[in-house]
Amino acid sequence: MQPLVTESIVLHTFHYLETSLIIRLMTREAGIQSVLARGARNSRKRFGGALDLFAQGAAEIHMRPNRELQALTGLDVTRARPRLATDVGRFTAGSMIAELALRSSSDEPSPALFNAVEESLDRIVEAEGSTIVESALSGAWLIVASLGFSPSLDGCANCDSVFKPDAAVGFSHAAGGALCARCRLSAAGSRLLPSSARDALRFWVGGGRVSDLPALDAKAHQRLLREFVAEHVSGDRELRAFKVWEEGSWSVS
Repeated sequence: MQPLVTESIVLHTFHYLETSLIIRLMTREAGIQSVLARGARNSRKRFGGALDLFAQGAAEIHMRPNRELQALTGLDVTRARPRLATDVGRFTAGSMIAELALRSSSDEPSPALFNAVEESLDRIVEAEGSTIVESALSGAWLIVASLGFSPSLDGCANCDSVFKPDAAVGFSHAAGGALCARCRLSAAGSRLLPSSARDALRFWVGGGRVSDLPALDAKAHQRLLREFVAEHVSGDRELRAFKVWEEGSWSVS
């Protein structure tokens, strides 16, 4: 059988025995794949820095049916993204994106999701200072949009009533988005969503960006994102990278 050669992003690595690595790859043509890189820890001549977190390139994978662990024989890197490892803010943001991608994908191909993850990581790489948080938020909501479960923002998720553009509305993760005043009364755990926050979410799920996001607003958006993803993607599984990203200390160097 011919090996599969497909564009891939390294999302997670961990040691296997004394010399090898198991890597979780997001691939353009085969979704998420767990692959074994034999001898990768014993010598860097074979893979070099190709197996660093967030590296991207053409992976050569020998696929065998009914096997959970495939064999990785090469990864020709086109984007190394080393900047994600030089700043705690960038690294934890990239880790959050990787966790979201791993929790929301399968071994089915999803080019739109792959593109969203690629774009999200690149946004974080290019961000400076306080814009790192906004870049991660925009990237994460772009991924949510590519999955097809963006929150309802312009009309009530329960009764479909349309909101005025500048209205503050309720928001319920379980309901799937914004709620009118009447429906909010019967929605446990709902919160008030200011019009500025609703505007930001609308920009992000549409692929846009928000300039000058205040730090307190950014923190509120981090929490909102984590809770929404927990409701619709991860279920009862803890979002560890999200927690570190949300609670960590941010570097602006």
